[in-house]
Amino acid sequence: MNEAGSPEPAIDRDRAAALIEPLTDLVVQAGAAILAVNRAAMQVDGKVDGSPVTEADLAADRIIAEALARLVPNIPAISEERVHLAKPPYDGGFFLIDPLDGTKEFVAGRGEFTVNLALVVNGAPLLGIIGAPALGLIWRGLVGRGAERLAAGKPEPIHTRTIPPRGDPWIAAVSRSHGDARTEAFIEERPGAVRQTLGSALKFGRVAEGRADIYPRLAPTCEWDIAAGHAIVTAAGGKVTDSHGAPLHFGSGRKDFIVPEFIAWGDPAAAG
Repeated sequence: MNEAGSPEPAIDRDRAAALIEPLTDLVVQAGAAILAVNRAAMQVDGKVDGSPVTEADLAADRIIAEALARLVPNIPAISEERVHLAKPPYDGGFFLIDPLDGTKEFVAGRGEFTVNLALVVNGAPLLGIIGAPALGLIWRGLVGRGAERLAAGKPEPIHTRTIPPRGDPWIAAVSRSHGDARTEAFIEERPGAVRQTLGSALKFGRVAEGRADIYPRLAPTCEWDIAAGHAIVTAAGGKVTDSHGAPLHFGSGRKDFIVPEFIAWGDPAAAG
């Protein structure tokens, strides 16, 4: 129920579609706030888990939180920077936000950082937007309605690609800062695989636009890191699963919103 006592409208694809443009504008605003921060002079603090947080993370988070409260006040919003306020499980619709994904890349002076915003409905990402402000790029997708890549504000439809013919190498998007042995072993099972090293959620964008075949991470991460990319890859024709090919579930109340593992597949047939 909303404040007036009337039922909240259902979150379906039509309602989600109506939110794409205002949410894209919101991601652009958050990205601009990040770029306005002087990286040479900013303060870098450490979280309990040892990961860094900066004034850029907090500025982007504040912009997103305030705008969502005005735009869609009846839909809960869970952010990495405000996770202590979360009250899972979430059975209906909710937003998952990483206001600055790739803080390590940002602190290091690289441009491989993103703003991630996803709308999750009934445990599955329905809409996702990934903005890469330093690169001037945005990827967005609505499951069942397709995906787009925006450069200089101009949208272009994108689609994942089929698995390479036998004998041709797979292109595997891999993390610049978070390597692990299980993921490396998985990639090694594809002889001749070419590693495309990237920071943040950019890896989902590369899979969604057909420039990479797969993005595996067989080590723990968090729901806000992958929800937007999950929606975009799925909308672009791909699939995101665990290592056994099973779907992922979001907002169910898993401790610290941890995702034990995932694989983003450009070609759903490759997931088995």
